[in-house]
Amino acid sequence: MADDGTGFAPGDGPTSGITVTLTAGTLQAIRERVGKRGVSAYLEKAAQRQIERDDLDELIADFDKNHGTADPEAVAARRAKLTGDTSADAGTAA
Repeated sequence: MADDGTGFAPGDGPTSGITVTLTAGTLQAIRERVGKRGVSAYLEKAAQRQIERDDLDELIADFDKNHGTADPEAVAARRAKLTGDTSADAGTAA
């Protein structure tokens, strides 16, 4: 959401400048990947991915609250089916 109270979805709306503090190592790693002028775009995409993960965590927590937690063995079996993993231990939780 923008500072002026207008609602925007992540990735939408005008840009707005802020100050962000990062450790030297993190900033160096980002600059090595995208160069000095690509840092803002990199952080924008990283923030969008984190928002998606947070939303997914909330969705999973809500599902678990309403339906109980998923059976780890059933999850492992479905994961194996989706990925084509036919190893002997694919149907068991790690």
